[in-house]
Amino acid sequence: MAWKMGGNRAATLALLFASSLLLLSAANCADLDTESDDFEDGYVEDVQEEPVAIDGDEKLAYESPVIDAKKFHFADHFDDVEASRKRWVLSQAKKDDIAEEISKYDGIWNWESPQRIVWANDLGLVLKSKAKHAAIAAPLRQPFEFKSDKPLVVQYEVTLQEGQECGGSYLKLLSAGKDTEQLKSFNDKTPYTIMFGPDKCGNDVKMHFIFRHVNPINGTITEKHCNKPKNRLEEPFKDKLPHLYQLVVRPDNSFEIRVDHKIINEGSLLTDFKPPVNPPAEIDDPNDHKPESWDEREKIPDPTAHKPEDWDEDAPPQLPDTDAVMPNGWLEDEPDMIFDPTATKPEDWDAEIDGEWEAPLVDNPVCEKAPGCGKWKAPLIPNPNYKGKWRAPMIENPNYQGKWAPRKIANPDFFEDLKPFQMTPISAVGLELWSMSSDILFDNLIITDDVEVARDFAANSFDIKRRYIDRESKTFWHRLMRRMNYKPGWWALYFVYLLIPASCYVFYLYRRAKEDSAAKKAAAEAKKSDDPQPDDEPEAEEEESDERAAGDTSKESTPLSASPKKNQKSDLDDNEEESKAAESREPAQTEESNTKTRKRQARKE
Repeated sequence: MAWKMGGNRAATLALLFASSLLLLSAANCADLDTESDDFEDGYVEDVQEEPVAIDGDEKLAYESPVIDAKKFHFADHFDDVEASRKRWVLSQAKKDDIAEEISKYDGIWNWESPQRIVWANDLGLVLKSKAKHAAIAAPLRQPFEFKSDKPLVVQYEVTLQEGQECGGSYLKLLSAGKDTEQLKSFNDKTPYTIMFGPDKCGNDVKMHFIFRHVNPINGTITEKHCNKPKNRLEEPFKDKLPHLYQLVVRPDNSFEIRVDHKIINEGSLLTDFKPPVNPPAEIDDPNDHKPESWDEREKIPDPTAHKPEDWDEDAPPQLPDTDAVMPNGWLEDEPDMIFDPTATKPEDWDAEIDGEWEAPLVDNPVCEKAPGCGKWKAPLIPNPNYKGKWRAPMIENPNYQGKWAPRKIANPDFFEDLKPFQMTPISAVGLELWSMSSDILFDNLIITDDVEVARDFAANSFDIKRRYIDRESKTFWHRLMRRMNYKPGWWALYFVYLLIPASCYVFYLYRRAKEDSAAKKAAAEAKKSDDPQPDDEPEAEEEESDERAAGDTSKESTPLSASPKKNQKSDLDDNEEESKAAESREPAQTEESNTKTRKRQARKE
């Protein structure tokens, strides 16, 4: 066994050494191929250690976008911390409908670089705290009026640096008026015109676009919620990368929502919101009631049908099997469960409070080997005469009048607003959030009336940033491929290199387990038989010579039984051989007793 195991180890080491030589030879061949390719055109290519894409880093250097105040109603890239801090106002308000200890807007805001720094001079507004109410707002350079023929364009970046499980990163465009003059009082009740941005809690993912519509008749305000997009928005909440959100609302009442320049939702303010902007022209008459005689039943039981005389409604669905016989050995006098004889009453048991103590029930051990215990009952079988409760068949109702509905009347609150785009003017922008994730970064927030201006602003900020990040992500792959000379065959060679030693080791373990199993099986068979084993032959021959020396009387003695296999003799065996000559001259009874003694000594050894 030892030499076999050693042979397996040697074979494994040999295979490992051969696979290493194979890898080195392949690497040398690849190097030679590369060098020959370099010399084929008569010149040597200067192969750089870093990917070529790194050479273009200077072209993607970030500079804060230039803000032309005339083109924006609001714009902040947050890179100028001093100017941005003066622009934004931290809320000092409290929420009215919650406990005092959590009613404060005490979330922490800060201007800082992202955790994954791309450029040190690219800063953002970061919500640092989690599980706290946070609010901050800034006034627009000039209010946005919805009376012109220009669209509203809102665009900003969000980076969920810690991901998002429950919370929002949307913004509110605050309505112009007295309630928004003091931004230190900004809270959840502050009037807004539009709320826009991503929100998630658990599996509920939303892209909010809510606008507050003013009833032209009575002046009441109703929130209109945009229908959900067809495609579920998941990646921005997981990948921890910057994402660009853009809302465009046009004077023709159309709208577009884009994420990273891709349209995810679009439609009309008139038809794609709930509740709809315009109420129905007619409504149900609240004073109209269904007559008592109105019959809405499409089908009724056949009044002419009668129950058959042989129909037995009282017949049980199952009956005891009359052909069944109690199994032999069934113990009818023994209960299935008995009180646990080993259970003892707890020391703190109070009979007055807990009642009389009884030992818990356990399975009756007498019933373990019996077919069953207790009173025997025949098993139940389906009743062939069972029909159940009789019911008359259904027929068409001759008096069916259809589904009743109240009559329609003119809607007293009806109005028709064909220009919902003309909303309440916007005077400020605010972030009023609660999130279970910290370090939410906002960047490059603009409000304008020109889509091209917003696109150019993104091209000089978000697009450069994402191209750099995407290129850095690709750089690792290109680096890896360059190390392999862009030859996928190396992957196969590497896989084979790892597979060879692993296969050898598995094969070695399999052979070893097989040999151990065979040895155990042989030892078990030896214990079942009294035949001498190969390793016991010398000992058996010595015993035969001792018996011949003792004479005919030794024939009555008992030979040694088969002993386990031995690779070498022990000191005890040597002592036994020295004493055998003297023992052969003694009587047969002495020889028999000494033989038994040698058995016990050999087994002990």
